[in-house]
Amino acid sequence: MKTDDLIRLLASDTVTVEPRVWRQRYALALAAGVIGAVLLMFAMLGVRSDIAVVAQIPAFWVKFAFPGALAAAALMTASRLSRPGVPLGLAAWLIPVPLLAIWTLGIVELTGAAPAQRDVLFWGGTWATCPVYVALLSVPTFIAMLWVMKTLAPTQLARAGAAAGLVAGAVGAMAYALYCPESGASFLGVWYVIGMLIPTTLGAAIGPRVLRW
Repeated sequence: MKTDDLIRLLASDTVTVEPRVWRQRYALALAAGVIGAVLLMFAMLGVRSDIAVVAQIPAFWVKFAFPGALAAAALMTASRLSRPGVPLGLAAWLIPVPLLAIWTLGIVELTGAAPAQRDVLFWGGTWATCPVYVALLSVPTFIAMLWVMKTLAPTQLARAGAAAGLVAGAVGAMAYALYCPESGASFLGVWYVIGMLIPTTLGAAIGPRVLRW
């Protein structure tokens, strides 16, 4: 067979790949991660009994808005890092925005609080267990995100793994918020962040091995 004939034969057997297939995969991974995190939360902790009452307080929704904004920024970053040749653009710069917002809110909160209340707002009663639960609840999303990344040929493996871990940590934080009895912005800005940093650090550490292709 001549070279030209072989080229034509190979070209005729090509399969069209949907250029936006990564969106579908990430949507499925995120949905699976959220469902998994919520089910795991119900199995481990359950929902706080007074959720109908606290849901009327704006501070309750901050516990979802803060990690939700981080998840969105991290997912945008992860999706770009998953595709070779796609620049990050402003995606990575969006990650610090919710962090700076919650830290600013926490400083304002502590500054305006009575001295006797500052320790309560910052430490709460669950500071030792909060990061652990956030990290545990991130596991379903962490696995799903790494699986999707593996199929999309990332090149910056440590950064891609860290972005996947941050998405997972943020989803874990949102699931934990259904149980969490704390509401201080300073608490969220420290202990929630530590919890989210656990899968982020783990993702950066194992990314070069798990995501290699």
